[in-house]
Amino acid sequence: MLCQASDCAIDDWHRPSLGPRLRGDDISVIHSRLRKTCHSRVGGNPENLSKPSMVPSMEPYAYVYILASRRNGTLYIGVTNDLVRRTWMHREGKVPGFTQRYGVKTLVHYEPFKDINDALRREKALKKWYRQWKLRLIEESNPAWRDLWPDISGSPPARG
Repeated sequence: MLCQASDCAIDDWHRPSLGPRLRGDDISVIHSRLRKTCHSRVGGNPENLSKPSMVPSMEPYAYVYILASRRNGTLYIGVTNDLVRRTWMHREGKVPGFTQRYGVKTLVHYEPFKDINDALRREKALKKWYRQWKLRLIEESNPAWRDLWPDISGSPPARG
């Protein structure tokens, strides 16, 4: 176990039933980047956020996010209940498929939601939008197309 908290969900990520198999050093990197976020959440356990009855009223439960390959490049829209973890997985190429194939790794927009159903509706709506509308949404909240990863993770902005 990498974490001192016995109920830390980060240590569960390597289990095949809960996601992709990660090497020990991958888990160490994830844990070191997410430790602050992980243990500052409800009861020190990020898994508690997946239980609606335990979600604090002020905390978002789900996020709709937009990743880009570069400014005005390829876009990807997704929904998650753990923005830091999911963004890290995209950035590190741990999510096989579209984002890995097209190098879509830069978090350029996200919206928090208290209700997962609202987040899912918003994701579906955004996916139906014209590309120009999506670009305008990003430009309104992030005109420089700055990578928002440092804002949500506390990690330095430098990336190769």
